[in-house]
Amino acid sequence: MKYSEWEKWYNKILEDFAFSKDDDEKTANILNEILDKQGFIKLENVLNNLHNDNLAIHKSCSNKSDIKNFIVFGAGPSLKKHIELVKKKCLVEDYILIVADGATSALLEENIVPDIIVTDLDGNIDDLMLANDLGSVFILHAHGHNLENILKYTKKLKKVLGTTQSKPLSNLYNFGGFSDGDRAVFLALAFGGEKIVLAGMDFGIMTTKYSRPNLTSEIAEADEVKQKKLKYAEELVEWVKNNENVEIINLSQDLD
Repeated sequence: MKYSEWEKWYNKILEDFAFSKDDDEKTANILNEILDKQGFIKLENVLNNLHNDNLAIHKSCSNKSDIKNFIVFGAGPSLKKHIELVKKKCLVEDYILIVADGATSALLEENIVPDIIVTDLDGNIDDLMLANDLGSVFILHAHGHNLENILKYTKKLKKVLGTTQSKPLSNLYNFGGFSDGDRAVFLALAFGGEKIVLAGMDFGIMTTKYSRPNLTSEIAEADEVKQKKLKYAEELVEWVKNNENVEIINLSQDLD
């Protein structure tokens, strides 16, 4: 999605959620400065950085730079069921695995290290850091509400590509997308994805402990803000279906 197209969505989101564009840009500028000093991965180099030598963890094949098929894992109620389906069908080797933030924990529980993590650092930080140590590339997103975590964790990370929901900067990309899950879809498009399988992306009113680590139960009804975010995610994925030359299969809708 070109920024000119995304900006229309962005302005609507700012108004609908009463978010501060100034706060978004402040955090983006700070992340931009940090990455300028410590270095970052450019988009064209991400797929060449997916190799992982930790043989104790089930990891996909060492060379995925030519693969155009992606699985995007959201943190919805169907996530664990869909991970089992992916394992049963042995799809790990033939797809690039992109996870949305907290879904990282669910994959690690099944001894799968994701290839790429799309995160704004509100998932289980210990699991996110572990996955990064094990080889996952971080697509680190800056927005107005995660400045504290950007300052606290960015310098500890390896293999980072930065993103923003405001105007792109010298070291930060904007591929389009709002929540971690739909931004992961737009990221796959930026890699030239031809087929994108959505796992654990239910777009309903329920949330899970993977999306909200402070939940006392496995699953619960999402709060109003979360439900609104899921609605936007669904609409943005639908935009992709209608405007991009890509096959999208949602395991929650197409196979259940």
